[in-house]
Amino acid sequence: PCITIFCYCHTPDDRKALSGVPDRSSPPCNCSAADWKYRHAGLMALSAIGEGCHQQMEGILNEIVNFVLLFLQDPGTLLPLLTHGLLFQHPRVRYAACNAVGQMATDFAPGFQKKFHEKVIAALLQTMEDQGNQRVQAHAAAALINFTEDCPKSLLIPYLDSLVKHLHSIMVLKLQELIQKGTKLVLEQVVTSIASVADTAEENFVPYYDLFMPSLKHIVENAVQKELRLLRGKTIECISLIGLAVGKEKDASDVMQLLLKTQTDFSDMEDDDPQISYMISAWARMCKILGKEFQQYLPVVMGPLMKTASIKPEVALLDTQDMENMSDDDGWEFVNLGDQQSFGIKTAGLEEKSTACQMLVCYAKELKEGFVEYTEQVVKLMCIEVMGDGCLNNEHFEELGGILKAKLEEHFKNQELRQVKRQDEDYDEHVEESLQDEDDNDVYILTKVSDILHSIFSSYKEKVLPWFEQLLPLIVNLICPHRPWPDRQWGLCIFDDVIEHCSPASFKYAEYFLRPMLQYVCDSSPEVRQAAAYGLGVMAQYGGDNYRPFCTEALPLLVRVIQSADAKTKENINATENCISAVGKMMKFKPDCVNVEEVLPHWLSWLPLHEDKEEAVQTFNYLCDLIESNHPIVLGPNNTNLPKIFSIIAEGEMHEAIKHDDPCAKRLANVVRQVQTSGGLWAECIAQLSPEQQAAIQELLNSA
Repeated sequence: PCITIFCYCHTPDDRKALSGVPDRSSPPCNCSAADWKYRHAGLMALSAIGEGCHQQMEGILNEIVNFVLLFLQDPGTLLPLLTHGLLFQHPRVRYAACNAVGQMATDFAPGFQKKFHEKVIAALLQTMEDQGNQRVQAHAAAALINFTEDCPKSLLIPYLDSLVKHLHSIMVLKLQELIQKGTKLVLEQVVTSIASVADTAEENFVPYYDLFMPSLKHIVENAVQKELRLLRGKTIECISLIGLAVGKEKDASDVMQLLLKTQTDFSDMEDDDPQISYMISAWARMCKILGKEFQQYLPVVMGPLMKTASIKPEVALLDTQDMENMSDDDGWEFVNLGDQQSFGIKTAGLEEKSTACQMLVCYAKELKEGFVEYTEQVVKLMCIEVMGDGCLNNEHFEELGGILKAKLEEHFKNQELRQVKRQDEDYDEHVEESLQDEDDNDVYILTKVSDILHSIFSSYKEKVLPWFEQLLPLIVNLICPHRPWPDRQWGLCIFDDVIEHCSPASFKYAEYFLRPMLQYVCDSSPEVRQAAAYGLGVMAQYGGDNYRPFCTEALPLLVRVIQSADAKTKENINATENCISAVGKMMKFKPDCVNVEEVLPHWLSWLPLHEDKEEAVQTFNYLCDLIESNHPIVLGPNNTNLPKIFSIIAEGEMHEAIKHDDPCAKRLANVVRQVQTSGGLWAECIAQLSPEQQAAIQELLNSA
């Protein structure tokens, strides 16, 4: 399909001249300037298929990227390359090329960034200089945002000076255009690009703080018109991200005073004002920078925050005619309920409400006792997990149990009703589409049920099990073999929490979940496999002696999943990494249940983990345990395995598997430093690494 799409982009002679791709039959295509639509369609199609055709495209990604980047270039630069209709690129073709680059940067991250950083950054920066086409310029900036968001820090740093130079010059120019002409499209994207670069570069952005702040402050102080709300919100985000990146190395009070000025007009903002969510997130970032010093600002922050967190969405049950009278522009979204009725919800403010609730959690975690006076207000909204044991009384539990039970019963009833509708004589693809929407809504509610139970179990541990028993038959029903995979996934997640937080008392309920958990680790759904594998891992880590025989039984099932041919594909990698982590937990916490000497070499060959960050930390910590104890299988005779260990650590660093402020990163750096003092062994280990891996090791040593 990818080659077919190229046929829309080029004439046969172009394809042959550019890459040697064999000519394929394609729809008639005139690649003159008048037929730019074919090239535009081909590039937009490439943007759309990346996620679904990930495996098929990966093998020819280098060829695809080279093709796409040609369409970014100015007409003059194409002259030496092409003579068959691509000389005069239509701006919409260049826009589509930016779109394709940005989407591939997301779909194929971080491998895309590692392979193509040099050519992509250069091409996007060049395209951002196109002053004649603002939409192209803005979309190039948007593609740069996608690229930098998933770019490993070590890869971005060498380009930092060039990025800063381009972004600053464009920002200054576009700020002048805003003042003189009122145009803001490019400036909005450039401001977000600056924020993204600062977020990735972290402390390396400190030298550029004074370069950007005057212009950013000017925007916040002067962009007060309604049509500039989004620009102002993005600028607030940018300032706070720069503040978070540079930390206390610059005076955080300066940023705080600027944000305090913007806070004064908060009460006058409409519910759907985009500034609200940016403002709330900015406060949370400043809280992370200042720590307990942020407590002094709570009286100013909490009022607007609680107001936003308390937003209640407007809902309505409408017939078809009423729904047609309400446009999507009014902020309403609808779900078809059948029988010419629809459920409508006004979504204005919901994103801001979600952001506010997340920020309340952030404040509670960062400030702890400094947040106590707001506890009662917050408990009425949320934060069971953060507030901990004792925040809910018996009345609260009784009410909560009734709500959760009703939601689960409704979930099963709705599924039955949908199956009945599928047997109706009026059933067709349009009905199915509506039923799928209903199912998605039900699954979303199920995820929230799981989230609430996670908070309850993590806070109250085994004390809450008697209360949980009223829900037990419904949760057991979720993991029955005939249930859809989302039911089984979330049912397993709930039992995972029971094992993790309520063991060894959890074994009382093992008859309900153990057999399904063992069975589902080999399920066809990767989401179900992941939930089952995680459960087996915490069973080894937290379960008591009663779980030992099941660890032995689970091991070959986990190995089968890990060694399957498609284990590392994008859709399977998270499930596979949870299986690898579970094997590590069995060796660490239940070593008498597995043959460690036999399994350990295989486990080492499966490392590192990098997609599931939490499990990556678990496995790297166990690896450090083994190295620090001089385990002979891990180190090998005469330390012959150390180059392999260095490779594992380097790959983990390149994939940003562990944050540098995590204690595990320091342990890994200490392992490297110990070898560094050994002269010849250090040289041998480094010599077997690629240049990228060597740079990653150096980055770890510099940062951890």
